Amino acid sequence: MATVSVRNLSIGFGGTKVIQSLNLDVAEGEFIVLLGPSGCGKSTLLNSVAGLQDVDEGQIWIGGNNVTWEEPKDRGIGMVFQSYALYPRMTVEGNLTFGLRMAKVGREEIQKRVAKAAQILQIQPLLQRRPGELSGGQRQRVAIGRALVRDVDVFLFDEPLSNLDAKLRAELRVEIKKLHEALGSTMIYVTHDQIEALTLADRIAVMHHGVIQQLASPKEVYQRPVNRFVAGFVGSPSMSFITGQHENSDGKPMIRLDEGSLIPLQGYTFKGPVQQGQPIILGLRPEQILLKEKPARASTLPFKYSVVEPMGADTLVWGTVGKEMASARVAADVSFSANDSLQAHFLPDQASVFDAGSGDRI
Repeated sequence: MATVSVRNLSIGFGGTKVIQSLNLDVAEGEFIVLLGPSGCGKSTLLNSVAGLQDVDEGQIWIGGNNVTWEEPKDRGIGMVFQSYALYPRMTVEGNLTFGLRMAKVGREEIQKRVAKAAQILQIQPLLQRRPGELSGGQRQRVAIGRALVRDVDVFLFDEPLSNLDAKLRAELRVEIKKLHEALGSTMIYVTHDQIEALTLADRIAVMHHGVIQQLASPKEVYQRPVNRFVAGFVGSPSMSFITGQHENSDGKPMIRLDEGSLIPLQGYTFKGPVQQGQPIILGLRPEQILLKEKPARASTLPFKYSVVEPMGADTLVWGTVGKEMASARVAADVSFSANDSLQAHFLPDQASVFDAGSGDRI
């Protein structure tokens, strides 16, 4: 196992800064996911760690060594690409052994590593096939195996599941998680898929415009997003945002919605003082909007039903609070009539509140 440290990293293309003074420390054996939309800099960051991208400023340390200007082969990393990058004329075994043969590893050691990788990834029956004879999921297993046989301490994954269908993605997510638990190696994984991030990561680094917006556990990122961008990007469907102004009534925090309702926020922990009349945004996850029950300490929202989306195990109910769309998650057997006016409830201590100007959590 090895640590990875990115220090004050800056990378630009043609005068455009893709990564700006970025710092990231990955502990030994940690699984870090770089999550963000296309163009946020996550793949550029991964490529710089791999040595495939030159840096303008800053340093990259792996295992206590400054590898900023080292060749990829000398960094002690194994990389898995989105496009598999397999040699089409070689068998699976040939693809697994090629890099080791070029590095002049002994034959017995090569056989030992290939056998171990094939067993872990369950690709023993595929060793004499060529990539063209494999499914997408099997090809990606081989690509992972090619990194695995290098016997390194740090593995880098660049959106390895994005070319697969939903069922295969789910299956390989489980395999990658089991692989990390079995090896205990340090892993850095790039994706724009929040489900992959939430299910795989020890910590998620949510990126936007080349800056890490939040670096925390999946639970922390989901339940306590640091700003509106993180709140809106993580979660499916995304968090509902309801605008209003902060009011303090007899020492009790409230939000006056734009449509006029005054909603108590008792139980919500503000990070600091909030001004009277300050524009704020109330953020609620679909499961935090309750349509059929009102727990103690719950606040009430005026919610007008629009449409439902059956999701199998549960149902999403879409409606409006004033002029703003909101969604609630309910049991699959719950039904509503068109244009029903419903009383939606939420627990303020589970909600998120953001400053309308900066977008930061308050």
